[in-house]
Amino acid sequence: MNKKKAVGWIVSIALTLLCWLLPTSAFGVEGLTVIEQRVIALFVFAACMWIFEAIPIWATSVVIMALMLFTTSDSMLSFLRGTENLGEPISYKAIMAAFADPTVMLFMGGFVLAIGASKYKLDVNLARLGIRLFGSKPRMVMLGFILITALLSMFMSNTATAAMMIAILVPVLAALPESDIKGKVGLALAIPVAANVGGIGSPIGTPPNVVAVRYLSESLGIEIGFLQWMMVMVPLALVILLISWLFLSSVFKSNQEAIEIKIEGSWERGPKAVTVYVTFAATILLWLLGKDLLGLNANVVALFPFAVFCISGVFEKKDLAKIDWDVLWLVAGGFALGVGIDKTGLAGHLVQAIPFHTWPALLVIIGSGVLCLVMSTFMSNSATAALLIPILVAVATGMGPQLAPFGGAATLIVGLALSASFAMALPISTPPNAIAYSKGFIRQKEMALVGVFVGAVSLVIGYVVLIFVGKLGILS
Repeated sequence: MNKKKAVGWIVSIALTLLCWLLPTSAFGVEGLTVIEQRVIALFVFAACMWIFEAIPIWATSVVIMALMLFTTSDSMLSFLRGTENLGEPISYKAIMAAFADPTVMLFMGGFVLAIGASKYKLDVNLARLGIRLFGSKPRMVMLGFILITALLSMFMSNTATAAMMIAILVPVLAALPESDIKGKVGLALAIPVAANVGGIGSPIGTPPNVVAVRYLSESLGIEIGFLQWMMVMVPLALVILLISWLFLSSVFKSNQEAIEIKIEGSWERGPKAVTVYVTFAATILLWLLGKDLLGLNANVVALFPFAVFCISGVFEKKDLAKIDWDVLWLVAGGFALGVGIDKTGLAGHLVQAIPFHTWPALLVIIGSGVLCLVMSTFMSNSATAALLIPILVAVATGMGPQLAPFGGAATLIVGLALSASFAMALPISTPPNAIAYSKGFIRQKEMALVGVFVGAVSLVIGYVVLIFVGKLGILS
């Protein structure tokens, strides 16, 4: 175990025990029960472990769910039951159900769709066709890579998309002359920027989106449909991407007259390949239009490609291992913490104890976004969203009327999800950043320059758009 992980363990356990062993009166929350205190302690443990990454972030989620079952559920260890002021235990079924939450199924459906597309080269062929449309001028080639990467990131893992697009780009970068250093850097940086920003375009584009949609629906009664989300977020993503392109193509201007792009590939025509093509298109259409035309929830539609791929033989036993189970467990762990905060009554006690209604609403909205952006720069954006969104749900409940002029709770919660995706200043900020940086074409200071600029611009534009559409009631 290295020094950082050892420190992480020590700090995590020490703070958790402190929160666990203090008298309930020490928290200054009237009516706080012992079970609520245990949830606070486990929340602190999750936060510390996710920040220090003493164990993989998905493993922390599994541990948290197990600890909640043993210490806070109606099936807790018997010697933990007899405490005075115990409070209301959480149903063990509710904790276990976090992994089978409909929103987790939605995200899994996106993974299955992406695996099928990759298996039969649909993703590569779409990239090949798309890049051709942009010609050979360096600025237009960069724009092509940005838009294609962003489009694929809306429906596929941004990590997988970045890995594929970087693989396509590396031979191009290697073929450019040594003198065109800026041109290489600009193209290499275009991929992670596009993958990170493109993920905001759909509810399944990135885990923070999934977490935000779920909490808005389950905790605040605000339903945001697939098409409803995309109508706002796709134009927002396009604006940010165009600004990013102008910045990248100006600061890292290529000295080449033309760049030749050769992407090998051809469309497969077998029955299984055709099944993938049709299912991919049908699933997206059902996500976009199914609710209005057929009354289908997006979470239900997510199982459609899974069923079709299984019955047609597209999806085999070995393909199950390709699903990003670590991401699903991470999201489920965050949901389990949310169940603890809600079902124990902790959220209600926090609302009563903290005078949220006296806080300036705009400061809370913007401040939470900046905090999320900073935290996500140094830790997983999924873990950041899983930690902050349940807290902000309580804040939204307490502030109600104060948030209304700025778009209500949707602006607060969705703004946090977007802020998590806008953190891209360091190689460790996101997997797409790490993938691009690992190829050796980018220096850390160049990534920081672009990441800080794009993050700051995105945050400003994002909140302006959210407040505007919030006033119109589009996301509520």
